[in-house]
Amino acid sequence: MYEFNYQAPASLADATKAIAAAEDGKLLAGGMTLVPTLKQRLARPSDLIDLGRIAELKAIKVDGGTVTIGAMATHAEVGASAAVQQAIPGLSWLASNIGDPAVRHRGTLGGSISNNDPAADYPAALLALGATIYTTKRQLSAADFFVGMFETALELDEIVTAVSFPIPEKAAYQKFRNPASRYAVVGVFVAKTGGGARVAVTGAGPSVFRVPAFEAALDRSFAAASLDGLTIDAGELNSDIHASADYRAHLVAVFAKRAVAEIS
Repeated sequence: MYEFNYQAPASLADATKAIAAAEDGKLLAGGMTLVPTLKQRLARPSDLIDLGRIAELKAIKVDGGTVTIGAMATHAEVGASAAVQQAIPGLSWLASNIGDPAVRHRGTLGGSISNNDPAADYPAALLALGATIYTTKRQLSAADFFVGMFETALELDEIVTAVSFPIPEKAAYQKFRNPASRYAVVGVFVAKTGGGARVAVTGAGPSVFRVPAFEAALDRSFAAASLDGLTIDAGELNSDIHASADYRAHLVAVFAKRAVAEIS
């Protein structure tokens, strides 16, 4: 690693001041991507600002028809939360199946979505559930938050504080995981909401995306059979050593049907 200043603020106000004052500061919210990047000397921040001691960023609560999860809640905490399990079981299952135990006990919701890895699981849940992301400056819809591969709408000194998920009628997540990393080669989150069906896909493209054709079919009849014969265009999907674009397109249809079958 290169030399940097380490800061561990105890409050969100102090963290906001620290990142604003840093010449080239980076926020540490779990470090599943940032720490390996630093070890490989691929980044050289002037300051590393650890959010791990800020208790106000860890709360998980259900209020009316919304589940709100603090940005520094770990995947393990989200998965084990009785409130999340009862309100949105599909979100609980997603969190419980991210990476391995070491990753789940260090990685956080806020860190994951701020990094926006194209194979991360949470973005699919946020987009399918119509989540709202709260930051130190504003609130953003999931559709506006995720911009592109490893890119979000966050400003350099902006900190994610929480994510609110409207509770759907029902929802499920299914993924084809890489056997080593457990990242989603393809992951599909399906939600049935008062406003209609929503289908969001991660792992397949440069960033998370919805599938309007699948949603329209499920609005006509919310059953796995409604997706029979439907496919997506492989032209803009990822192709790498793990799966070709055509195979990913096939997997999207397969795992969308599995998610619907789980809850229909």
